[in-house]
Amino acid sequence: MHRRELFRLLSAAAVAPVLTPDFLTLLRQAQPTADYKIRSFSPHQNDAVIAMIDLIIPATDTPGAKGARVNEFMDVILTDWAIPQERAGFLKGLDDVDAQSTTLFGKTFLEITPAQQIALLRSLDDAVDWHHSDPHEPVPRDQRDSELRGEFFRVFKKMTIHGYYTSEIGFTQELKLEIIPGAQHGCVPVTPEKKA
Repeated sequence: MHRRELFRLLSAAAVAPVLTPDFLTLLRQAQPTADYKIRSFSPHQNDAVIAMIDLIIPATDTPGAKGARVNEFMDVILTDWAIPQERAGFLKGLDDVDAQSTTLFGKTFLEITPAQQIALLRSLDDAVDWHHSDPHEPVPRDQRDSELRGEFFRVFKKMTIHGYYTSEIGFTQELKLEIIPGAQHGCVPVTPEKKA
């Protein structure tokens, strides 16, 4: 899938009330394989991402974002689909979380308490103007491939949500949906081999 197509689909996901089988197939292409190795995140960054996504979508009676390996989904997007400037901006934003944590609490994000981590993520979330654009308005054509641009936490949270709900865990266990065939071919002639 081409980068522009991915961003068109991610933009449509925010508007679409129902995910079609074709749409899910395309988004699932960004899901990591079972033997995926992290390529864009450093080990420390990967651990920070895991801690952050686990606070955004924690495990309940179903696995959360950590169990769905959303950190690997993000790494796939950054490695295979983001342009260098977007990747650098995202990684800088991630490093800035540690800088903010050190300023506020004297320790990196991974070293502070869970309550402090939640407080820091809430402050990042509060700083984002989520109501700036109406999610029901179509995204202008010239902005459709800008999903990885803008405020770090807006991009991070949207990637967490997209990664989780297009994962096998998010789609089947959390949403309790099934992927249905894209078409039904009821009038196909039965050959003698199929009759037996």
